[in-house]
Amino acid sequence: MIECRDLTKKYGELFAVDRLSLKLAPGDVYGFIGPNGSGKTTTMRMLATLLNPSWGEATVCGHSIYTGSKEIRRAIGYMPDFFGVYDDMKVTEYLEFFAAAYRIQGAERKKKVEQVLDYVDLGYKRDALVTSLSRGMTQRLGLARVLLHDPQVLLLDEPASGLDPRARIEMRELIKRLRQEQKTIMLSSHILPELAEICNTLGIIERGKLIFNGTVEEAENEVRKLRGGRAFLVSVGERNAEAAKKLTAFKEVAGADLDPKAGAVRVALRSGYDDGSFIPERLIADRFKLHSFREEEINIEHIFLTITKGITS
Repeated sequence: MIECRDLTKKYGELFAVDRLSLKLAPGDVYGFIGPNGSGKTTTMRMLATLLNPSWGEATVCGHSIYTGSKEIRRAIGYMPDFFGVYDDMKVTEYLEFFAAAYRIQGAERKKKVEQVLDYVDLGYKRDALVTSLSRGMTQRLGLARVLLHDPQVLLLDEPASGLDPRARIEMRELIKRLRQEQKTIMLSSHILPELAEICNTLGIIERGKLIFNGTVEEAENEVRKLRGGRAFLVSVGERNAEAAKKLTAFKEVAGADLDPKAGAVRVALRSGYDDGSFIPERLIADRFKLHSFREEEINIEHIFLTITKGITS
């Protein structure tokens, strides 16, 4: 549905996007993450045919961004991180205006407006002025707007930006519903933990370069590789410091350190050792009382912080 080959945007000597190549299949939900100024928005604007690249190629639904802008705009829904609303319009008037721009006419237009309002749970605000909506409601209105023409591809740039926790949860659930409908979604976000529940693939961009592109599982394996091996968290209560000292002596262990946040000992295994079952076995054999034992979770925040360096263009 989306394919980029050496897509590049250059401003003078500055590469905002530098030879980016990726491919999204139908039904993919692609988490596009990176530091501020890394090139996420520039990439999305090029895919939406709102910004011409300096060179390289990209196709959306089989259409080139150079020659198929009309076809692409019919096939996509692009939601920027900030978008304007018309102050003197009611919610239904706002959506009907954009439905008319998509050439949805007559009774079908009103039907579509009601459908998308129900979809984003804004039906009870249909007669409210758009200026009276909260930030979360405004974001849902923006999502309703891009769904009017039932696009197959969605480009969502920071859809949860500036939202309170409840509004972020509501936006996340809406995106989950869209995933179930097999929409192809490119989603940029800084709310990193929430992406894991939504995305099946990830792209990490830094200083305009795509430094990782693959599945969430592949990203986790990359982090383990960069860290040198697997890690486990074990707790023996008040004897954690003693346990850490004992575990450091084992040949399989690269390091054992107290993790105050987890209330446990973080045990990193040496490269080539994957089985951590010996950790509780040996502690119990030495008469430690085991409180908990689990493999350290690698979430998207760990992936992001391990792979990136915080460099912007």
